[in-house]
Amino acid sequence: MSEAPSVTDPDYLTVKELADLLRLKERKVYDLAASGDVPCSRVTGKLLFPRQDILAWINQGQSGGMVANASRPAVFLGSHDPVLEWALRHSRCELATFFDGSLDGLARVRAGEGVAAGLHVYDGVSGTWNVPVVEAGFAGQNMVLVGFATRRRGLVMEHDLMRRIHGVADLGGRRVVERQPESGTAKLFQDLLDQAGLRSSEVQTVEVARSEMEAVLTVSQSGADVAFGLEPLARQFGLGFVPVIEEQFDLLVDRKAWFDEGFQRFVAFCNSKVFHAQIKTQAGYDVSDFGKVRWNG
Repeated sequence: MSEAPSVTDPDYLTVKELADLLRLKERKVYDLAASGDVPCSRVTGKLLFPRQDILAWINQGQSGGMVANASRPAVFLGSHDPVLEWALRHSRCELATFFDGSLDGLARVRAGEGVAAGLHVYDGVSGTWNVPVVEAGFAGQNMVLVGFATRRRGLVMEHDLMRRIHGVADLGGRRVVERQPESGTAKLFQDLLDQAGLRSSEVQTVEVARSEMEAVLTVSQSGADVAFGLEPLARQFGLGFVPVIEEQFDLLVDRKAWFDEGFQRFVAFCNSKVFHAQIKTQAGYDVSDFGKVRWNG
């Protein structure tokens, strides 16, 4: 049983103080922090351990053994990306997928429903991608945001419409594929409509498409005039493409899960010649920043 802290006890413990409390070597404390097995915060490059959480963690394990963080299911969440989906499948990493939008993925990761989420959430105030929304929702948690790809997004349409549609400002009266409100695409498209001075009511939206592939497929089947989609999918379906923006697609990953065998298999595949050969066939994709740390929890 741990003793109750006195009024003079600090709210946070250093590595040395925690090592003394647990009667462990400092190296073991670093190992516990890296694995996510012990509650900790990273501030200005230093590890700090919230005393109350540490005492609760110790009490949880008092019947024997150390209690690890609740296990997350091996599910990849967040935004749909065709290259990401292909890499997860071909790497044979055995991660299941549930792609239903960046904001949906953030909520589900926060609830412990998966180990990672693909994100492309633009912050108009800072002019940056993903970091502000992750920082606001996951500060102090055992998560890391790493780069996956830069993608070119734009207006996908039949070739004959390209003479009349040159940008978002030309979409008034056009039938546009709608994306689910939980998607980063829906949020970004609304921001671009606002910048172009178009009200949502001036654009005719058609039935919601819940993936990048479904959005472009709707245009190819004449179910809509335009989709706000990805360049390689436009090329795949023989459709015209008007570039609008280059977006940053990143992966929010549970740090402990990153080192699991399945996730490491996925990472190794994304560094392979096979993966990079595939990228060369995908117009508008750049993966030179794959694995680059954007933010550390």
